[in-house]
Amino acid sequence: MAAKVNNAVSREPDYITIDLLDLAKVIWQKIWIVLIGLVVGIVLAFTVTKVLMTPQYQATSVIYLFSKTTSITSLADLQVGSQLTADFQIIATTRDVVEDVIETLNLDSSYEQLVSQISVTNPTSSHMLQVTVTDPNAERAAKICNALSDKLRDQIADIINTDKPSMVQRAVVPTRPSSPNLKKNVGIGALLGVVLAAAFIVLRYVLDDTIKTREDVEKYLGVDVLAAFPVVKDYNKSVQSNRFKANEDRRMRERSR
Repeated sequence: MAAKVNNAVSREPDYITIDLLDLAKVIWQKIWIVLIGLVVGIVLAFTVTKVLMTPQYQATSVIYLFSKTTSITSLADLQVGSQLTADFQIIATTRDVVEDVIETLNLDSSYEQLVSQISVTNPTSSHMLQVTVTDPNAERAAKICNALSDKLRDQIADIINTDKPSMVQRAVVPTRPSSPNLKKNVGIGALLGVVLAAAFIVLRYVLDDTIKTREDVEKYLGVDVLAAFPVVKDYNKSVQSNRFKANEDRRMRERSR
């Protein structure tokens, strides 16, 4: 089989050389395909985000791990508070706490479902817990978050036999969804569309092993071109046009006689 031939890729016995400049020219010549990929990527990403993805809302409350009556008088107290923070994060998602919230709010959710919506974090170098609840319903997200925070405070006070931790911030009803991010998704869709279109152009070009020019013959087959025949587009129309002109010229000569 003849060696693979194209303007961007040349095969030697042991390796393949790719001319990136030629590939860039090929992509530029087919830029309309890239633009189509861009538009298709944007349209698909927008449609999927708006139609297939359910908006999610996040509500967050903040708990200070010490109560109003707690007096922090030593570094040891601070260290104990830091150590207990990790314990309190675990308590927030225990079955007793979560199932009490489900019962209080009369939620149609299982323990596993609600736990997957809860995130409890401890900001670095602080004695606070951030309780975040994600839900498709903004108002319900705030209610669950506040109920969970109240139950967590009660549970902490009961476990360590002290006053309830202070509530720094109660959750409010979010006005904007936290996800999906339309701009981000559209940007990703546009990028994927462009990349896939460019990859299609390059792959099609690289796999094309046909000889198109006399330079290809000399370069890849190693032989000289003795003659070249131009390709006439619309040959039939050209022949008919030439015949028509010849007939007209003959009539003009006959009339002039």
